[in-house]
Amino acid sequence: MRIDEVLKGVKTVGITGHERPDGDCVGSCMGMYLYIKKNYPQIRADVFLEEIPPEYRFIKDTDKVHSDFQTDIEVYDLFICLDSGKERTSGAEKLFDAAKRTVNIDHHMSNKGTGDELYIVTNASSACELVYDTLDRDKIDEDIAKALYTGMVTDTGVFKYNNTSPKTMEVAAKLISYGFDFGSLIDHVFYEKTYIQNQILGRALLESILLMDGRCIVSVVSKQTMEFYEAGSNDMDGIVNQLLLTVGVDCAIFMYEKAPLEYKVSLRSNGAVNVAEIAEILGGGGHVRAAGCTVSGTQHDVINNITKYIHKQLYAE
Repeated sequence: MRIDEVLKGVKTVGITGHERPDGDCVGSCMGMYLYIKKNYPQIRADVFLEEIPPEYRFIKDTDKVHSDFQTDIEVYDLFICLDSGKERTSGAEKLFDAAKRTVNIDHHMSNKGTGDELYIVTNASSACELVYDTLDRDKIDEDIAKALYTGMVTDTGVFKYNNTSPKTMEVAAKLISYGFDFGSLIDHVFYEKTYIQNQILGRALLESILLMDGRCIVSVVSKQTMEFYEAGSNDMDGIVNQLLLTVGVDCAIFMYEKAPLEYKVSLRSNGAVNVAEIAEILGGGGHVRAAGCTVSGTQHDVINNITKYIHKQLYAE
């Protein structure tokens, strides 16, 4: 897919990504937006995303993102959905459906394809890597490069997850050639934590439990605990990855309470468990080693339900 071809004759473009936008979602959406804004000033482009986490607001023009989705349905000439199928875009789905033409660019295996034109590559590191594929290299600038690099860094765990390919490293090398301080960017988006985030992380680690001969680790943060620390959903990011780094652990489960009897679940694996398969059964999705879902029930019922699928994979005969 070449985005310059897709944009021919287009006057208005809408861009969206998934709910609770992460680095790849924000980076791919803003990278695409900045590319259009820079090279096609005659096109009006709008980005629709839920509130962007503070650590990604350094990306240029994130202050122009529409987070309160309009009630009136505008018919865009083109609507682009990135890093997700339209089902996970919250209020933007109605705009996607109303558009004259739609494009879906994603790397999640759970995406069955939504849109008139699809660019879905499940072995790509990130949506940002795929967006880069669609752009004219000569029309990229430092701001676009920073946005795309952000998504690649976050979705690859700073290039250590197994979704990192030689091509991923080649694209990253080309992006840092635009001259931004990539070391500071990595620290900011991946390693830096607020005091509250460190407190929640400490609490989650302290109260974690090991199951299945130490091969599975589970931690839960209640709504009461979140309120005590004045923590929000964005403060939960990165906890499941730290849990997985426990010696002997093959699979990590991290849950936090969104509402009474409703939990947001993050799953991580070192490859011994296909967590995407489990998340899909429970109404979510993701990748083989990183997936998530939202599940209703008591804390113990949710854990028991998830761990039975993990146990089946870990101890398959």
